[in-house]
Amino acid sequence: MGDERDEWAGTVRILWEPPARPRRGPKPALSLDRIARAAVGIADAEGLAALSMQRLAEQIGFTKMSLYRYVPGRAELVALMVDTAIGEAPAEDPERGHWRDRLSAWSHRLVTVFQEHPWLLDATTGVRVMGPRELDWMERALSALDGTGLSGGERMDAVVLLTSHVRGIAQQSRAAGRAGGPERRLATVLGRLVDEHGERYPALGAALAAAAAPGERDRALEFGLQRVLDGLEALVARRAGRPRDEA
Repeated sequence: MGDERDEWAGTVRILWEPPARPRRGPKPALSLDRIARAAVGIADAEGLAALSMQRLAEQIGFTKMSLYRYVPGRAELVALMVDTAIGEAPAEDPERGHWRDRLSAWSHRLVTVFQEHPWLLDATTGVRVMGPRELDWMERALSALDGTGLSGGERMDAVVLLTSHVRGIAQQSRAAGRAGGPERRLATVLGRLVDEHGERYPALGAALAAAAAPGERDRALEFGLQRVLDGLEALVARRAGRPRDEA
């Protein structure tokens, strides 16, 4: 059985070990940053399945063999793309702010990243090596919970829960084929069914009618986010032995 460290050695090197700069001679024609940004552009426009080393080489005007001098293979390339596309983690508020506000802002920013780069949903699954920017995002979320009394494991679970909610909303948005509000298309389909079979589904019909009111659509992200934060706030208050509204 092979050592996972060997399997991931190329990815670790690409993400965590900056390439040495030549002390003399001409500046290299290519760079990891240029390669990653070109690859992200292809994935954004055509999807991750359209990306290949040959396709990327044609895009930037180099041979495929030239790319292999910088990136060992497609797996390492995708890892590099993820860390490039996810971008810098949200800046810390100079005033620090309440942990709930900080996690809310973090979650909204993350769903925007997934909507700007839908292929990230496919590229960020399973056991894999994360890059420095992706870990910066995790660090921001975990540090927001400092001082809450939650254990390290609970804070990690809270971040996983928030990320899962964000990913779910982004996946719905991608499936709907629109940047905003996947609920609208679902409501349309369900509405037709309920119109035809309303006697069987009175509660669903009433809920759909209420959800169609102005200001009630496309709120799944915020509704779910606030319920997760409500639960965390109750837990924080219980840890501190004080009423929830003082948490």
